[in-house]
Amino acid sequence: MEKQMYTPAEVLENNINGGVTKSKLTIAKMIMLGIFAGAFIAFGGAASSVAAHGVSDVGLTRLVTGAVFPVGLMMVVLTGSELFTGNNLMIMAFFDKKISAGAMLRNLIIVYFSNLIGAVLISVLVFYSGQFDYSQGGLGAYTIKVALAKAAITPGRAVVSGILCNILVCLAILMSGAAKDVCGKILAIFFPISAFVICGFEHCVANMFYLPAGMLAAADPDYVSKAEELYGITKEQCGQLLSFMPVRNLICVTVGNMIGGMLFVGTVFYFAHRKNKENLNAL
Repeated sequence: MEKQMYTPAEVLENNINGGVTKSKLTIAKMIMLGIFAGAFIAFGGAASSVAAHGVSDVGLTRLVTGAVFPVGLMMVVLTGSELFTGNNLMIMAFFDKKISAGAMLRNLIIVYFSNLIGAVLISVLVFYSGQFDYSQGGLGAYTIKVALAKAAITPGRAVVSGILCNILVCLAILMSGAAKDVCGKILAIFFPISAFVICGFEHCVANMFYLPAGMLAAADPDYVSKAEELYGITKEQCGQLLSFMPVRNLICVTVGNMIGGMLFVGTVFYFAHRKNKENLNAL
């Protein structure tokens, strides 16, 4: 009987081979696939905000968001797009001496800024679509609230939250790689991503949508007024979204995501299963 899933050793081998493929992509393909991934994560963020913005209980809000947001990574994985946080697992191909440090960094840098382009593009399009007018501007106010909360996180907490987030994201990537069918991949992605969203951990590509969306909303007096009415957020606080604070958050979360993905998952998974690679032909 055919096995229903790949073993961890096989997942490692497949991921190493995938890292080699990623390193050999042309710059044009990296950019296109990176823009796609940034847009897909942004769609997950936009949809989850619509679903949760009218829920007052914090726990229930996060549960609703966690139930919707994973669609973003599902689209990334099933379309073969390039996502910075998942690509941190290329460290395994580097450890296996299949790619150079330069090739890995080249991919990560290009994909990172391509993800940024895709996420910002969707935030702009969502803003001009009029979606923030939902609930008499309540969604615009909620968008400000979310972005302001992220921008206000201290650097140390942002790094740690980023570490915890990408542990779960990279585990979702590895688990989806263990599945041989689409349904299995979807289920493998859903639960870890749902967990990181419910816990409120920080994902740099998701923040590439949430922060610019909040900045756009904070520049609109109607949404600012609604944010003050619903959440007691002042105009001065909204002004913080137009300062360096969002950039600081993105930098710190990115550092945390890299530590979580490369060190806590990629490095540990590689050295835990590399000795089994010689046995692949016997499996």
